[in-house]
Parts: sequence; structure tokens; C-alpha cells
Amino acid sequence: MYEPKMKETDNSVIEFIERVENEKKKAGAYQLLGIFEEVTGYDAIMWGPSILGFGSYHYKYASGHEGDAL
Repeated sequence: MYEPKMKETDNSVIEFIERVENEKKKAGAYQLLGIFEEVTGYDAIMWGPSILGFGSYHYKYASGHEGDAL
């Protein structure tokens, strides 16, 4: 059976951002996090080890393939 490579995880968004070494980039990441959460109305969720998503949706193709995406 097909197993999606990109799916929601329980990894911490804050821990991910805190691993950024460059303080200017880290500050920018926190600013963007606030903006995206405000605009989308969703809290950030980690998808895989390095992608932040805001909300998700389910899709289904005519072929029957379906899944979830950020």
C-alpha cells in the first residue's frame, strides 16, 4: 500500500526554528510564523522533518489516489 512521504508529525515547530543558527534568520522565521498563523487562522504544524504547514486538506483524484496535503 502507498505510504505518503510527507505527512503531519508531532515535531515541535519552535524546536525546529530554534535550530536555526543565524539569529537574523531565526528572528525572521518567528516573524513569518506569526504572520502566517494570523492570516491563515491555523497553528503551524510540522510536515516531515523540515516543512511547516498551516492547515491541511484532503484530496482525491479520479484515479482513486487520495491523500492529505498542507
